[in-house]
Amino acid sequence: MRKIWKLVIGGIETKIFNLVLVTAILILVAFVGVTFYSSNQLTELVQETNTKQTEAIRKTSTDTIHGIIYDGLATDNMMEAMIVDMLFQDHVKAISMLGEYAQMLYDDPDHYARGQVEVPKPGMDGTACAQVLFQKVIDQSDPALIDEMGLLANLNDMLVSIYSSFPEVGSCFIGTASGVLLMADDTPSTKILDDGSFKTIEVTERPWFQGAGMDGEIFFTEIEEDSFTDRIGVVCAKPIYQDGKLVAVVGTDFYLNDMREEISASGSDSSQFIFIINGEGHVIFSPKTKGILSVQTAEAATDLRESTDEELAAFITQALQGATEVTMVHMEGEGFYMAGSPLPSTGWALISVIPENTADLSTQQMLKNYRIIQTEAVNTFRDNIKQSKTTIIVLVVTILLFTTAGAVTLGQKIADPIRKMTEKIVALGKKEGEDADKLFRMEDTYKTGDEIEILAKSFADISEKTIKYVEEVKQVTAEKERIGAELTMATDIQESQLPHIFPPYPDVEEFDLYASMNPAKEVGGDFYDFFLIDRNHLGMVMADVSGKGVPAALFMMISKTLIKNRLLSGDSPAQALDAVNRQLLDGNDAGMFVTVWLAVLDLSTGKGIAANAGHEHPALKRAGGEYELIKYRHNPAAATFDDLTFDEHEFILKPGDKLFIYTDGVTEAMNTQRELFGTDRMVLALNEAKDQGPREVLEKVMEKIREFSAGADQFDDITMLCLEYNGPRGEKNHE
Repeated sequence: MRKIWKLVIGGIETKIFNLVLVTAILILVAFVGVTFYSSNQLTELVQETNTKQTEAIRKTSTDTIHGIIYDGLATDNMMEAMIVDMLFQDHVKAISMLGEYAQMLYDDPDHYARGQVEVPKPGMDGTACAQVLFQKVIDQSDPALIDEMGLLANLNDMLVSIYSSFPEVGSCFIGTASGVLLMADDTPSTKILDDGSFKTIEVTERPWFQGAGMDGEIFFTEIEEDSFTDRIGVVCAKPIYQDGKLVAVVGTDFYLNDMREEISASGSDSSQFIFIINGEGHVIFSPKTKGILSVQTAEAATDLRESTDEELAAFITQALQGATEVTMVHMEGEGFYMAGSPLPSTGWALISVIPENTADLSTQQMLKNYRIIQTEAVNTFRDNIKQSKTTIIVLVVTILLFTTAGAVTLGQKIADPIRKMTEKIVALGKKEGEDADKLFRMEDTYKTGDEIEILAKSFADISEKTIKYVEEVKQVTAEKERIGAELTMATDIQESQLPHIFPPYPDVEEFDLYASMNPAKEVGGDFYDFFLIDRNHLGMVMADVSGKGVPAALFMMISKTLIKNRLLSGDSPAQALDAVNRQLLDGNDAGMFVTVWLAVLDLSTGKGIAANAGHEHPALKRAGGEYELIKYRHNPAAATFDDLTFDEHEFILKPGDKLFIYTDGVTEAMNTQRELFGTDRMVLALNEAKDQGPREVLEKVMEKIREFSAGADQFDDITMLCLEYNGPRGEKNHE
């Protein structure tokens, strides 16, 4: 095979390429011939149709959009805004007059006579009248309250007059900070309960009272539900002050369905409508009952300035600031032409809307004209395409026949050696037994001179390598099993060399003792030891050999034996370390060393002598106290220098005292954040079990280590020993 550019000549790639190329040429020749013929006919038809269509769209669209929308919507919006604003101005004037009169009453109450206020009477329905209601908790016999109601009676006629003058007003009222509501309407029966008592109203809690008090001037509420009917509306309110203190609020409430009658534009064209938004961006009037433009109460209303429809949010913001031009706004997946004008008297805005699909009225006429033109074009095109279909079908069938025949022939030539290769591989896989020949070999059938031959050679090579690899794996597995068995035996031997029977000396009452070791590997380098040198002297050893695994375990065994023999022979701790240091250095080509803490305790007196070769500081707990680290200067580790001398220090244990010794596997245990357990956490763990026995002390420390390092691997051996001194012959101090 040869490679020219990126084409492999003589390989399977060439064979496939030839088939695809021949097929593509045949299809292309047929397609180009038919396409050129049909394209000429279709181009002329499309050009003629497009010219007529463009002219019709341009004329109809221009007349509709500019004539109906852009020329009329903004003007209509400004006129509607003027009408609505005049309505609000009338309410503002009326409330201002009522507020001025009420302010005069509170400014100079002694100047006005006291009148009578009436409670609601059911027989008065249909007649405008003034009625008084109270908050739920109020003393109606309070002289100050009675005097205030007598003063408010001067407003009866004005309240009734304002209510009667405005058909859209639901009520006209004054509410006081003392809890009195004097109102005028023609439905007193709505204030009377079934048992004949009167409804109460929390005047100072109503939004119009609190809002007017906060603004200090004319105030329009959000949409809210009327206290006595199910109708919703807005309230125009004004605060009344006495000596700088809010004492009352006057107001009128008017219903939205009444306001709708005042806005003629919304009913003049079913395709066009208006809505009103307040200064908070909330819809307070709209003919829509669903969607983002429907009227909601203040709690449920959405600020349209923060709408997720960015075009709508920007338009509403602009409309509240001043008159807008006609703007296309998309919301809830539809397009709308909008124009907005502010309502100066309230700080609100009136928006006029025409749905985009209104323009479709003219578009329908445009489409009607277009369909006539399109029908003529389709008929012409249909005649031309029929002639082309027959030619294309004949060409396609002919090409498919030739392509199928060529593909079958070539497929057989390519697939035959692959099929035989597969059968050979399957047959080899079915052979069983250690003596079965599973080697794939190259045969003449696979020598096709292309990629199939390369594939067969690769199979043969992989087969040979796989068989060799399997044999190597068997050998490695057998060796691993042997090493594992030896490590298990080494672990058992190491464990058997450490004291593991507790209590170790049941007949000795002078102390209680418990020790444990948790190796990081199958065998570890830490070790502990304790033994009676004689009836009154106890030897204790805690050590940590450098390194891990089998080498450390062997060095540990030697160190343990040497130290124990020296102490049993009568050496003091320092003398024992001197001798062991020299012996371990002899022939120590690996440079291993060991840190050691060892001591001899006189059980009859509690006096102890200890020596420390680079080991951790022990922790001591006095009877009745807590564990504390006993820090002092210690010597270097054993097997580091040949001229070392080791120091000794004395300590005294009293009945009830406890001694805790350990290796650095305790303090250097790490969590998943690679933080060390440390001596502070160790001492805290010890003191959680300070009043428990040695075994419970070690279990508590191990529990805290596991909690701290949960999820992290153990990198070092964890070895601990705890001794509790009971005193001579068990005379333990229980203070």
